[in-house]
Amino acid sequence: MLTSVLPLPAMAQETSGSPGSLAVVTLSAPAPVKEMLQKYIQLPTEPFASDYDELLFLHRMQKEIRDILATEGYFDPVVSIAQPATQTLTKSAEITVDPGELTRVGSVTIEFSGDIANSDENHRKRIERLRAAWPLTAGQPFRSAIWEQAKSALIDDLTQRAFAAATITASQANVNPGEARADLVITVDSGPVFYFGDIRITGLQRYDATLVTRLAPFKAGDEYQRDLLHQYQILLQKAPQFSTVSVSISPDIALHQAAPVQVVLTEAQAQRFAFGAGYSSNNGARGEVNYRHHNFLDHAWNLTSLLRLEQKRQTFLAGIDTLPDQNHVNYSLGASLQMTDIEGLKTVEQKIGVSRNYQTPSIFMQFALNWQREHKKPDGAINQINEALVLDWRWRRQVVDDPVNIRRGDITEVRIGGGSQQLLSDQDFIRTYARHQSWWPVGSRDTFFLRAEAGYTLASSRFGIPQEYLFRAGGIQSLRGYDFKGIGVHEGNAVVGGRMMATGTAEYTHWLTQQWGAAAFADIGSAADRWQDMQMFLAYGAGVRWRSPAGPLALDLARGHETGSLRVHFSMAVAF
Repeated sequence: MLTSVLPLPAMAQETSGSPGSLAVVTLSAPAPVKEMLQKYIQLPTEPFASDYDELLFLHRMQKEIRDILATEGYFDPVVSIAQPATQTLTKSAEITVDPGELTRVGSVTIEFSGDIANSDENHRKRIERLRAAWPLTAGQPFRSAIWEQAKSALIDDLTQRAFAAATITASQANVNPGEARADLVITVDSGPVFYFGDIRITGLQRYDATLVTRLAPFKAGDEYQRDLLHQYQILLQKAPQFSTVSVSISPDIALHQAAPVQVVLTEAQAQRFAFGAGYSSNNGARGEVNYRHHNFLDHAWNLTSLLRLEQKRQTFLAGIDTLPDQNHVNYSLGASLQMTDIEGLKTVEQKIGVSRNYQTPSIFMQFALNWQREHKKPDGAINQINEALVLDWRWRRQVVDDPVNIRRGDITEVRIGGGSQQLLSDQDFIRTYARHQSWWPVGSRDTFFLRAEAGYTLASSRFGIPQEYLFRAGGIQSLRGYDFKGIGVHEGNAVVGGRMMATGTAEYTHWLTQQWGAAAFADIGSAADRWQDMQMFLAYGAGVRWRSPAGPLALDLARGHETGSLRVHFSMAVAF
């Protein structure tokens, strides 16, 4: 219902008030309704050019207010306009709104046709679940936006699995303004059950089609699932051979028994160079050059080579990786040369290895066989050459809300490896290592973080074992307040790895803005060659955090409790 005290005239005379006169339009309505209306309408702040313009505006507002109220469930409003009979310096028109009673949902009827309505028990249960999930139940306020969202969610759920061509064939909201009631009727045609057909590829030039088809997480004849298409697209996008990928099917009911899967892609450049520079308080300044070939030997293998020069460490490595298959398995072959000079210990390490890798979004598992030769040169002690052939197993589980900026989640890693004197190793040993990290959100922004790690190498002696399979502590992600790898076993004037290690961290970060935060932390731990030599070291401090596109960067000032020394820890990398 709509009432107005002003009929719209065919013609009106212009306002003859003084140039400084001000036309004011005010809105009067119950507080919640007024707040809602003010989001969508804007009252004039400047005088109208004429009375006629003002009348046009007021009549337009009447219609717009009524339409807005209808979308919010008010179908019987009274919208009136009042104006002073005589002209004054501050001429005021008032729009008064009585929204009436809020319309609520009465009955809800959802009918299904198509294959989902047959006698199949799974389809019957799915219908029951869809009806139970319908959000607009009896007694709830009826709003147009929620009504449209509910219908979209219903179809989205149906087309998610099996019924790719499902549609709503009829929908009615029968509104009775007098009773403030809306009865809802929806009719859904599921269409037939869809099954995956052959994969049809567009855009492939350099590579064989098996590069694309082998990654499919489904086979022809499987029941259609949209999540499988999405998973397939992600797997292809991760492949470095492609720059853009789109995966879809056509919901043509004539093809439902074998719907072709359309893969449209653009190939990336097969070879590329990358350069980078950075700084870390662990290893100092660095520069690096990286070369990648994504179609090595025309087998779509990934060749990676890296030369990285740091103040305390210099590394050259090269490796070949096959592509993951549909079981998420790939193989790697690699070799490296690395030289380090850390805490009085110089090492030259040559390494070659092969591994079988399994990786999903949350799990990484690797079996590796590595041969390593290490020339160990501790300052003030005897030089040694250590060789080892190591069978290594590594498992990592990551469940986090955001891989770049984590607020909630856990990361767990376990590693077990060893070598034998009977198989090209200078020492019998078994190395074990475990690490766990947890993040908890605090309030709307802050984060609490805990980290714990422990390692133990079972051997009669640390001698003859390369440093990679022993333990030192100190530095970023270990014990801040102490030098990088500055806690361990002393040989001459050098600190070398021992057979055991344990460290832990507790950290609280208060985010002042979306990008900037302040952190307080405490670290504790030690590394030694015997349990009785495990003297625990404590460090604590505070720092600044910045959420960069690559993840949080940290600048920390930490105090080593046992030494009283202050150290700044900082890491940042810039690619160019």
